[in-house]
Amino acid sequence: MAVKIGRNDPCWCGCGKKYKVCHEAFDAKIARFAAQGHRVPPRDIIKTPEQIAKIKESAKINIAVLDYIEEHIHAGMSTAEIDKIVYDMTTQMGGIPAPLNYEGYPYSVCTSVNEQVCHGFPSENVILKEGDIVNVDCSTILDGYFSDSSRMFCIGAVSPEKKRLVQITKECVELGLKEVKPWGFLGDMGQAVHDHAYNNGYTIVREIGGHGVGLEFHEEPWVGYHTKRGTDMLLVPGMIFTIEPMVNMGGVEIFIDEENDWEVYTADGKPSAQWEIMVLVTEDGAEVLSW
Repeated sequence: MAVKIGRNDPCWCGCGKKYKVCHEAFDAKIARFAAQGHRVPPRDIIKTPEQIAKIKESAKINIAVLDYIEEHIHAGMSTAEIDKIVYDMTTQMGGIPAPLNYEGYPYSVCTSVNEQVCHGFPSENVILKEGDIVNVDCSTILDGYFSDSSRMFCIGAVSPEKKRLVQITKECVELGLKEVKPWGFLGDMGQAVHDHAYNNGYTIVREIGGHGVGLEFHEEPWVGYHTKRGTDMLLVPGMIFTIEPMVNMGGVEIFIDEENDWEVYTADGKPSAQWEIMVLVTEDGAEVLSW
C-alpha cells in the first residue's frame, strides 16, 4: 500500500514540489479507475523524469549494440561471435549485459534461430547460414538502469514464407505501439497485436510475453497478447514496458529444452519471429526508448 501523503508534503516523485501541485490529481484519477474495478499500476513502476533520463542513457548502449550487429551479421558467423560483440561493446561503453548470469543464464545475449522462440544460447557450433532468420535479444544495465530490445535478422536470401513472418511480426509491434496511450489499457495494445498475427494465419506464444523494465530487468506489468480492449492494466504516463510478441508460423505450442531449461522452441518445428521495443507512456502518447 502506498503511504498517504499530505497535500502540502513533497510529492512522492521526488521533484521537490508540493504533492497538491504535482501528482495529487494524477493519483486521484488512478484511484477512480481502481474504484471502477480496473487493474491500475502500482506507484513503484511509474518512473520519475530523472529515472527516465537515466533509462534513456542505458537504451543508447542497447541501440548502439544492435545497430552494430545489424551492420555486421552475416552467413558463416557463429552466434558465439554475436555474444562476444555484445559483451565487448556493452562493457566498453560502460554498461553490463543484463542477461549475463541473470537467474543462471550464462551468456550476454539471446540468439534464437529459426524454430527457436527465445532464449537461444549463443554457441560456436551454431553457424548462421543463408536462409536463416535469427532474433538477437539485447539488454543493458547502465548505472543500475535497464534497457531491453531485440531485432530480427534475415541471413542472405530467405524464403518468402520466412520473410513474410518476420514482416508481419514487425507490423504487429507497430500496430500495438499505436494503441499505447495514457489512460488507455494494456489490452488495447494486446488485442491489436493478436488480431494482426491471427488475421495473417499465425499464432502468438501465450506463456511468454513482455514486461515492465527500467529499474529492474523484469517488473510489472506482465505483457501478453491474448487480451481484449478495455482490459488489463491501466496505462499512465511514466510507465515503461516492452512490446515483444513471439509469433509462430505454425501452432502456438512450445517446449523448453530439458537440458538447459532455457531455450524455447516451437513444438511443430516451424519458424518463430520476435521484435521487441521498449516503450514509455507519455502525457500524449508513447515514446520508443529502445528498438
